[in-house]
Amino acid sequence: MNGRDACRELIGFFFMYDRSLTVYEYRQFGKNRTNALPFIQKGVYSHQHGQRKGQQYDLSDFYVGANLTFLSCNLSLPESIKQNPILTLRVTNIDEAAIDILKTTSVGIKQDITQQEIDESRVFRVVQGILKEKLSKRGVRVVTGLGKYFRERDQKSDGALSKAVFKQALTVFHLEVPEKDFEALWLILDDNCNDKVDYGEFTRAIIGEMNEYRKAFVRKAYMKLDFNKTGRVPMVDIRKCYCAKKHSRVLSGDATEEEIKSSFLETLEDACSNSSEVSYCEFEDYYEGLSIGIMDDEDFVNILRNAWGI
Repeated sequence: MNGRDACRELIGFFFMYDRSLTVYEYRQFGKNRTNALPFIQKGVYSHQHGQRKGQQYDLSDFYVGANLTFLSCNLSLPESIKQNPILTLRVTNIDEAAIDILKTTSVGIKQDITQQEIDESRVFRVVQGILKEKLSKRGVRVVTGLGKYFRERDQKSDGALSKAVFKQALTVFHLEVPEKDFEALWLILDDNCNDKVDYGEFTRAIIGEMNEYRKAFVRKAYMKLDFNKTGRVPMVDIRKCYCAKKHSRVLSGDATEEEIKSSFLETLEDACSNSSEVSYCEFEDYYEGLSIGIMDDEDFVNILRNAWGI
């Protein structure tokens, strides 16, 4: 998905009485006028892939970090989004008070984790455990490199690639995993059995991903840079806005501001399909890789605050 679509501001509503949902997009028109425009029409929807494929959404499906999937062909969406047959929306915030009330007043809410989900989680943990040490010192280069590698091979621009491409990518980036673990992973991800998997989903499965608290600050930094909401930020603006003054290596005297800034820009440029501009996906990939080596959430957030003044 391009940067403009990835940073859309959406708000959804779930109705317990008929288990329907709707999603609106809030758009600014002029200085003082904001309109809520339908993004997904009110209706009853079901999971489009994964262990719950075909099951209708219920209250237990809504939590921070959850993915909601929809068939794009059934929705009135921008053409840039409809290129992918499956639309995935990530839940980044929840009205916890409303959820708690619904949980206490509603009957028959099933939130038990199935054995299949437990088994799938175990496979992800095994693969991520194998790669953890390999990623600990080169997370940024690997994640940004993988993102660029996959986007360059996505000739249809639908976000999906074949098993052979993923196997080749793991070899190229020295991320090999035992064949039995790769096959177990593939059986989970390729639930349509069509030898195609979304490469964002594949990357998250083998590497994991930063939590939504961290992602919120990454989005905030990018949206500050992309004030016109075009989905792409000129590299000249990145260079102008990035600040290394409070970087830990600068404060310790181990590097100068210019050295840190040059290193950052070089890595980011290498990750971009077009070295003169940065998409949201490329920007997020950089911080996804950086996040791997930082245990504390506040340490990670402070890096973003210091670099971008957010």
